[in-house]
Order: sequence, then structure tokens, then C-alpha cells
Amino acid sequence: MQNTNLKRIFLYLLIASVGVSALLGIGVILFGDFGEFETKILLTALAVCCTSVLGLACGAFLETGREKVVPVGGIVFAILSAVLWIYLIWQDIVRAEWFVRALFSVTILAVSCSLVSLLSLARLDKRFIWSRYAAHVSIWSLTAILIYFSWSDFNRISELISRAIGVLSIIVAALTVVTPVFHWLSRKQSAEEIDAEIARLRARIEELEKQKSNAGF
Repeated sequence: MQNTNLKRIFLYLLIASVGVSALLGIGVILFGDFGEFETKILLTALAVCCTSVLGLACGAFLETGREKVVPVGGIVFAILSAVLWIYLIWQDIVRAEWFVRALFSVTILAVSCSLVSLLSLARLDKRFIWSRYAAHVSIWSLTAILIYFSWSDFNRISELISRAIGVLSIIVAALTVVTPVFHWLSRKQSAEEIDAEIARLRARIEELEKQKSNAGF
């Protein structure tokens, strides 16, 4: 019940933020007055919208009961990221460098946990289970490198790290695309196995009926 309520909260936040963003966009088109205040409102709605999407992915995985650490961590990081982004939007003072680095790190963790939660929802056959392990390794490796990147001096980042980020990003993107396909193929295989089992049982029932008839029962 708590997981369902949590998903409902994120869903309502998503609907509300999208509605506010749409109204502001329509207002700009019709009236052409888009000042600093309206910009901040729109960016705040966008931050809430992104938080809701990330929270929905984590909430859906949490509802399965298969794991708690990643989805709960994703929800916490998503909310914390939204708070930091909203603070960044509405404060006019110059931000400290550590704040920007922390914001970037928390956002990366929120996105990573949500992506892992989303991919973990797929029901995979044994033939495709390797893709889940590959997704975990590539996503968390890329997360670690990006967080290291965010706290390092950009000018001192080696070419090897840059190449690693590019390669891992491509792998993560590829696995994100193929996982739903593997999920569909796994469901198809399961249906075929069920049909085969039904056919086998029907044949066995017919055989038993013949034996019963021959025995004179």
C-alpha cells in the first residue's frame, strides 16, 4: 500500500508539473511576456517533472519487492536532486563550486538508480540474463567515472577517461534499447513453453483415457 501511494504521489507530481509547464508555454505564446519569474517557475516545474519520472521508475521496481536498496536510494537521490536544483533556480547569489559539483553528483546517482530500477523490471530468460549483469556493471562504472569527473579538475582529465566515458555511454544506451526486446522475447518463449506443456498434458490425458477404456472402467 505504501509503495502504491508513493507511486501515486510521483504520478500526481508529474501531471501537475507537466500541466504547469504547458500553461506557461501557452501563456508565452499568447501574451509574449516571459520574464525572470516565469522562467524560474517553468524550470521549477521541469525539476519536479524530472523528479517524478525518476521516482516513478524507482517506485515501480520497489513495488516488485525484489530489491530495496537501489529503488529507495534512487527516490532519496531524486528528491535531494530536485531540492538542490530548485535552490539553484531561485537563489540569485553566486554558487560555491562544491555546491555545483555536489548537485551534479546527486543528479547522476538519481538517474543511475532510476535507470537500473527501470531495466530491472524486465523479466529475462536465462539466455538474456547476461544483459542485466552487463547493465549493472556499465551503469555503475559510468556513474563512478562521472562522479570522479565532476570532482576533478576538468583540464586534467586524461584522454583515457574521456574514451571510457564515451564507450560506457554507448554500451549503456545499447543495453537500454535491447532490454525491452529481450523482455518481449522472454515472454514469447514462456508462452511457447506453456503451450508445449499444455499439449503434453493433453496427450497424456488422452493416453490415460485410452488405458481406462481398454481396462473396462
